[in-house]
Amino acid sequence: MDVIIKDLGLLINATLIATPPLLFAALGSCFSERCGVVNIGIEGMMTIGAFTGAVVGLFSGNGWLAFLCAGLAGAVFGVIHAIACVSFHADQTIAGTAINFLGPGLAVFLCKAMFDNSSDTPAMDPASKLPKLFEGVFPTGSFLSNVLNVYSVAYLVFVVALVCWFVFYKTRFGAHLRAVGEHPEACESLGIDVYKIRYICVILSGFLAGLGGAFVTLATINQFRPNVIVGQGFIAIAAVIFGKFSPEGAVKACLLFGFCSGIRSLASQSNMVSPNLISMIPYIVTILALVLFVGKAHTPAANGKIFVKSR
Repeated sequence: MDVIIKDLGLLINATLIATPPLLFAALGSCFSERCGVVNIGIEGMMTIGAFTGAVVGLFSGNGWLAFLCAGLAGAVFGVIHAIACVSFHADQTIAGTAINFLGPGLAVFLCKAMFDNSSDTPAMDPASKLPKLFEGVFPTGSFLSNVLNVYSVAYLVFVVALVCWFVFYKTRFGAHLRAVGEHPEACESLGIDVYKIRYICVILSGFLAGLGGAFVTLATINQFRPNVIVGQGFIAIAAVIFGKFSPEGAVKACLLFGFCSGIRSLASQSNMVSPNLISMIPYIVTILALVLFVGKAHTPAANGKIFVKSR
């Protein structure tokens, strides 16, 4: 029984490590998709956030400052995406693809320029990472230690999800952003500034994606590497589709994918199954979720469609 409880604690711990980056990015994607702007550049925004978080954490020694700066770096890429798609009416899929090339490419270029032609940043001191909750309070390896002694952002992300749900469904701004994603022409006729709403939402999507990337380098590992995100941005987008473009649905989907990543992490400690097969678990679950549920998701009617102001 003690072994089962310990393994359960380790599984919860692994889930709480894998879920936050996905959930931050998915919440950001919800804002963008629901206002009518497709943002497949989440992966690139997460990557630049991961790089910025690692660099600022390395030089400042302050994990929270690094976390915030990573969000701002993602927001800058959100501005770029918004200018291209909202103001210049570019194809949103192509613009997002460009972000996915620009983010990792710029991160590696800057990393090599700053760290003697190395594509990896130096390892950070543990004090420079995000703080943990209840560190040293519970015995190491105990169930409570595995569940509660995790990085504070692992629980903060669920507070952020609650705030996003409140904004979506309990505020005038949320009503406007959902309406803009369904019928922007009608919104414009009622005096709603469609461009302003879309700019805010796309920039928010970049900010939250940057926070998700920063969690990886400031909590999961302690440095930036070129493959540090490894498809998590695309899994976050899949979680949004699976969750029917809603914050509460994104939470459920990200917990599912995070749980699968947790199983992968624990299973990889055993030599009974090939590591290559184990690493496929989250991606297989993502594909199955999309195949089984994508047809049941209500995509915002104006999602991906170019809107031009009439005046």
